[in-house]
Amino acid sequence: MRKLAEKILSMDRRAIYLLMASAALLPFLTGPLGLPSRVSPEVKAVYDRIESLPEGSPFLISMDFDPASKPELYPMAEALVRHAFRKNLRVIGMNLWVTGSGMAEKILSDVAEEYGKKYGRDYVYLGWAPGATNVILGLGQDIYKTYPRDYYGNETSGMPVLEGVRTLKDIPFMVDLAAGDPGIETWVVYGKAKSMAGGCTAVIAPGMYAFLNSGQLVGLIGGMRGAAEYEALLKEMGKATVGMDIQSTTHVLILGLILLSNFAFFATRRRR
Repeated sequence: MRKLAEKILSMDRRAIYLLMASAALLPFLTGPLGLPSRVSPEVKAVYDRIESLPEGSPFLISMDFDPASKPELYPMAEALVRHAFRKNLRVIGMNLWVTGSGMAEKILSDVAEEYGKKYGRDYVYLGWAPGATNVILGLGQDIYKTYPRDYYGNETSGMPVLEGVRTLKDIPFMVDLAAGDPGIETWVVYGKAKSMAGGCTAVIAPGMYAFLNSGQLVGLIGGMRGAAEYEALLKEMGKATVGMDIQSTTHVLILGLILLSNFAFFATRRRR
């Protein structure tokens, strides 16, 4: 027993690195583990609001993030767009960050292909326009003047997906996914949307609870954990679930190594 304890205490650090790498790769090799987790009320509120929308309702999603925040917000955007298409909502996509234009376009086109949705009829991507505050104020007055053409250069006027939509007030629900400023706060101050929810990186989520508690946000999806919770509600395990599985397996390994090393330490101490 003493020899085993001494071997544990003198374990080569490279063996620990190998164990950590194995624990991190496990969800990639086996697929999402779907470890049990609690869905927070603020995430459930976003899900319930989309569920309550009648089929054919317009739904606006603003994807205001960049590649640096992709691990947290990209799967969040995919989950929300999947939910909207599953409910047969008319999805209107846009972004206030020019660095996120390519990702936003890919999310919409990829998920639309999964669900067999047609561009211009079931969804549209308006793209990016300069001057975030002016863009939001413009949407509150006239969408077609703010975005006379979409991301691909098509005229927005006359698109079936935008039928009956003139201003933000004609959109019953919107979600802003933000990695910073301009983002949720900008939309809350200038947007005047009928109903709005937010999604953000974990580091800025605590600051968004003021808007949630005041009722200015219907719900809030915070970080990768929030995205994984949303995937659980959709019963579609995706990138966020895999990311949380990696965190869980590595954390369990770290705790196990701490307990094992402490056990070995006290075992050798008693012997001495």
